[in-house]
Amino acid sequence: MVKHWMQGALGALLAGFALSTASAQVPDLDPRDQEQVELPALPEQVAAPAAPSGVIDRADLESWLDGFMPYALAQGDIAGAVVTVVADGEILLSRGYGYADVETRAPVDPDATLFRPGSVSKLITWTAVMQLVDDGLVDLDADINTYLDFEVNAVDGPVTMRHILHHTPGWGEAVRGLIMDNEDRLVPLGQYLRENVPPAMYPAGEVPAYSNYGTALAGYVVERVSGMAFDDYLDQRIFAPLGMERSTLRQPLPDHLEGLMSSGYLRASDGDARPFEIVSAAPAGSMSSTGNDMGRLMIAYLNNGEGLLSPETAELMYTSEDRKLPSLNSMVLGFYQQNRNGHRIIGHGGDTTLFHSNLHLYLDHGVGLYISMNSTGRGGATGRIRQALFEQFTDRYFPVELEELPTLETAEEHGRMLVGQYLVSRRPTGNFLASSWLLSPASVTMNADHELSLSILNDTAGAPMRFREVEPFVWQQVGGVERLSARIGEDGNVEMFSAAFFSPFMVFMPVEWWRNGTLLTPLVGIAAAALLLTFIFWPVRAIVRWRFGRRFALSGREAMAHRLVPLGALATLVHVGGWVWLIMHMMSDFTRLDGRLDGVMTLLQLLSVLPLAALAIMAWNAFVVWTGAASWFAKLWSLVLVVSMLVMLWFLTVGGFFNFGTSF
Repeated sequence: MVKHWMQGALGALLAGFALSTASAQVPDLDPRDQEQVELPALPEQVAAPAAPSGVIDRADLESWLDGFMPYALAQGDIAGAVVTVVADGEILLSRGYGYADVETRAPVDPDATLFRPGSVSKLITWTAVMQLVDDGLVDLDADINTYLDFEVNAVDGPVTMRHILHHTPGWGEAVRGLIMDNEDRLVPLGQYLRENVPPAMYPAGEVPAYSNYGTALAGYVVERVSGMAFDDYLDQRIFAPLGMERSTLRQPLPDHLEGLMSSGYLRASDGDARPFEIVSAAPAGSMSSTGNDMGRLMIAYLNNGEGLLSPETAELMYTSEDRKLPSLNSMVLGFYQQNRNGHRIIGHGGDTTLFHSNLHLYLDHGVGLYISMNSTGRGGATGRIRQALFEQFTDRYFPVELEELPTLETAEEHGRMLVGQYLVSRRPTGNFLASSWLLSPASVTMNADHELSLSILNDTAGAPMRFREVEPFVWQQVGGVERLSARIGEDGNVEMFSAAFFSPFMVFMPVEWWRNGTLLTPLVGIAAAALLLTFIFWPVRAIVRWRFGRRFALSGREAMAHRLVPLGALATLVHVGGWVWLIMHMMSDFTRLDGRLDGVMTLLQLLSVLPLAALAIMAWNAFVVWTGAASWFAKLWSLVLVVSMLVMLWFLTVGGFFNFGTSF
């Protein structure tokens, strides 16, 4: 599974939180706790008995889940979960595990307890869009601005609805106000979208980069084209036809559903129920639903969109691939492929801060699997549980004999081409949040057997996956089914690569040397240490002079430089430290991304003059020292300070700290 590669708190936010991308392998939200959580495992490739009249035997499934889930929840410190399996056009099994409320010990009821599916909500929005395509009211290939009352940006050519459904509009990440704890801060969808237009990073259609903003924009198109409020549209055209009476994207919850909502927890052992989460980009992840209602939704999808879409449009939705890399999964329209063991599987995952969910559709077998948990847990437990459940369910009921493919003779040559540092395509740009990605790039390494490893890709036991080249620029997991694939440009360099899990919505791109965290991080650390020592030794030397009765020997410009240099060092450290405090303060409670800290952010932006002034001071000091009678150590240290300031300004520039504004 994905491990927590963004050691800064921001990485935790976007990789594992808030309507995050992916399915089972979601990193832990809490960077302070990275211990591994052991999960129950099955013998490898054990096939379960098939039911006499169906694909899956209900008794076997119930027995297996009852062994898997309680232990997994207890080990992961998770309060409760719901698991729903559909087959042959009906709900085969829907079970609640643990508690909907820890304090009252209220159990999870799959028919009545509401969970928050997070980004699984996107499937509802995409379905609404495809209904309008069915009605001839939305053209997948028209400029999206055609349907808006404001304009969104693009690098090259118009952004279309197809691009948005494929997560290729080319936009950077936008997280301001994405999840809040105060419903009074919730603004109308159109206002949120106009005020938070993300910067364009890539040509539309070229680079997969998961976009919550894009889905929210699609929901706004539904609202404008249909002439109905988005929630009214969903009630009338999706939830009512399917009998999903306990499902909604409304915030706050309607009165008749409020009492059914499961509490959400960081950890079950804390027993501290958190407030109902408010999602500003509502079409991207504000849904509340029961396990049984999600079963009804899966049945409709597996029956060619019955009750929702024409069979032709449903087929279009499930098969319109946008494959950027060979031999890997791709996006279809709104769903992403999760193919395993040679079976066609599509689905979606979702995470709010507190709830963590996955939905899988086995298209060739009419089977659907849904899980949602109401706690973040410890040690990335929710990610590992979802991944283990998906893998073991698939291997148990749809097994395959693994084929041992030979390693190509080009393994060493091609492996060396891939070794290096990479930035993920889904990331902020043009603001201070970009710094966490720059300082913690993903890395590809190769061992003595010419097997590759990706720093952020571990198996469910937490061990690094290893990959052998089995096709040109395609690597197969040793003893597993995961794959890596790379695209090589005409110049012979890697343009992008990804793993099968990430590939539908996110790729990795080589990082330029000037913003490579493996170079920049140690340089920033050394520069900060030099500035800190300069400031510390200013009073230390004064105390030494006082203690031994020595007079201050400098005068004129030398004395002035002596006094200004430590003040410039302090000003720079305070400025950088202020940004660090702001980021950590925001990430310690994601609801603080709602704008309440805009004043601090604006102040820090205004104080950007401090490091610039400090550079001028250090340069002037070097001139004074080198043209005076100073010691060789003083002359060399003056150059160290100039270089240190240049490094700090380099970091502040590429990290987006000099960009003014409160959008992020």
